[in-house]
Amino acid sequence: MTTKRIIFLLRLVTLILLCLPVLNLAWRWYGDDLGARPVTEATHITGDWAVVFLLISLALTPARSVFEWMPLTQIRRRIGVAAALYAVLHFVIYVADQKWNLIVVALEIVKRFYLTIGFAALLVLVALAITSTNDWQKRLKRNWKRLHWLVYPAAILAIVHFFIQSKANVGEATVAAGLFAWLMIWRFLPVKLRTSYLGLVLLAVGATIAALVFELAWYKFVNHVDPMRILRADINPALAPRATLKVLLAGAAVIVLVGVRRCAIMLKRRWTDRYIRKTIPTS
Repeated sequence: MTTKRIIFLLRLVTLILLCLPVLNLAWRWYGDDLGARPVTEATHITGDWAVVFLLISLALTPARSVFEWMPLTQIRRRIGVAAALYAVLHFVIYVADQKWNLIVVALEIVKRFYLTIGFAALLVLVALAITSTNDWQKRLKRNWKRLHWLVYPAAILAIVHFFIQSKANVGEATVAAGLFAWLMIWRFLPVKLRTSYLGLVLLAVGATIAALVFELAWYKFVNHVDPMRILRADINPALAPRATLKVLLAGAAVIVLVGVRRCAIMLKRRWTDRYIRKTIPTS
């Protein structure tokens, strides 16, 4: 299969997968399957998917390097745009929940910190989505990269918004924070370590520790819960898998997938070399 065909199929599959969450949400809404507070549930679902797609868009650069597969760069833009669109839908549903009263919405955004930072993240994501086209890249030239560096503070704001919105149970937000830590640590690692097994192990451990620090700090300073109580829960097998364990497993999964990918490449090369030796005469 040609590279062009692979990229076409990859883009098509990506588009379908990006649409599935909103289609599932619409189906559940139509079937009255969103619980007693469907609007609130829909708000949370779209917000969660906005964070998921934002993290995936940030993960594609590391994935391209560690898996050594260049076509992944061809879907980064549309996943980033999807993150912005789900964030917009998240906001629109919230506005609908306020009966489309924009004055009330504006006052809530000003008064409530988690809404303020969430709205700031939304504005940044929308600006990045609008300027993601080749035309805008040509217009802005060097400033395009500078503008799109804002994706990192936007991700931080989105995750903080996720934490505050989660209130007492910040398990999913902790996972998001740990995965974001993995992505950021990777970017600061020396280039040689980024694709080595040692580097990937350090990333898995570092992201897990970061997730644990985020979790303990949140419960300590926001919920006023003894950090040792949370730590005991994290190492209790009966409560597994906790958020920090999920982050560690995600890091381990990357190592396994990289190993499988590299073994497949090595076997393919050996088979190709053997085939060439058998079919092409040496003299």
